[in-house]
Amino acid sequence: MNSQTPVVSPPSRRKADGVGPATPADARPTSLTCGIEEEYLLVDAVTLQPAPVATEVREIAAAEGLETQAEGTLHQVEVATAAAGSVLELRDELLRARGILTRAAAALGCRLVAAAGPVLPPAEPLRMNFDPPRRRNRIERFGLLSENLVSCGRHVHVGTLSRARAVAASNTIRQWIPTLIALSANSPFWKGHDTGHATWRTVAWSSWPSAGLPPHLTSVDHYEQCVRTLIGSGAALDAKMVYWDVRPGTGWPTVETRALDVSANLGLSAALAALCRALVASSLRQEADGARHPTYPEELLRLARWRACRDGLEGYALDPRNGLETPALALVDALVDHLAEPLASTGDLDHVVATVERLRRHGSGAARQRAAFARRGRLEDVVRLLADETEHGSA
Repeated sequence: MNSQTPVVSPPSRRKADGVGPATPADARPTSLTCGIEEEYLLVDAVTLQPAPVATEVREIAAAEGLETQAEGTLHQVEVATAAAGSVLELRDELLRARGILTRAAAALGCRLVAAAGPVLPPAEPLRMNFDPPRRRNRIERFGLLSENLVSCGRHVHVGTLSRARAVAASNTIRQWIPTLIALSANSPFWKGHDTGHATWRTVAWSSWPSAGLPPHLTSVDHYEQCVRTLIGSGAALDAKMVYWDVRPGTGWPTVETRALDVSANLGLSAALAALCRALVASSLRQEADGARHPTYPEELLRLARWRACRDGLEGYALDPRNGLETPALALVDALVDHLAEPLASTGDLDHVVATVERLRRHGSGAARQRAAFARRGRLEDVVRLLADETEHGSA
């Protein structure tokens, strides 16, 4: 949601030009780097209500050498890693950042929470961040939609890519967005209600006219025309407001996956980054081999996305390849099997498999939240669970 995305190395002239097919060297997963952005809520340590202390937390964190970014409200803070070749390096960097932010929040009587949305009903109106003026313009134009700004995602950047290859990679990732949503689902409760969905954040965010699944992009020109149409129609202020689930990076030579809920589970964060990188590697390999990217029916992808939002990891999914209902975990297994070769080449396969097995045994973020609520019927227990796990980066 901001321009300070993970730093990536500048592309070479040949890659930046995007001329000619990918070479085998271009298609190697080890040639790709990852960066992660995570957004967090800040809550009062006693009331567990959202606390508008982001400015103060950021100042304290800066004194410890951690650069952060402001978000759409004063109840949120964002961190962005540097680009790295190892997803486990990203996990460790996020663990360090969370530690600094946890201490900063504690100094103000607050807690850092890797929650994808506000669990408790707000006791008072949430305070928007009007700096820079662009944010005020967005709020004035979109009115009550701005309430959905109080949500926290996990964005994965993969680079370095020419714009043409970022467009092609977004098409590849797009086919698996429902499965990635199910893996990351972590927002069943929203402002005091069980929403009946595993990720209400994704549903709420989809109400923005520039959000949701992107179109299947046929070229860079097609992508740029779509962006111009969104801006010209008033649906977006600028290219940064193209909130698609996956998009070419705005201002950076990456492809950015934006559909993921933030969660306490840093092992999952690393696994999702590994899967996104492997999907990009798969896209480049198809290009190098001269193969066509598969295209699934638009209506099935959209239904599959909604089903993933509702059922999450523990329920059923709609397989966009054939329209059949199947256990969500079966599609996760299919994705891991499909990407086994690029995951193995970067040393990530064992970590991804182990992460999926832990989720299978212990439940997704959404399932764990519902289990915490079921014990006493208190949403405060859900917030405490999220805060405790955020401090430790645990599942």
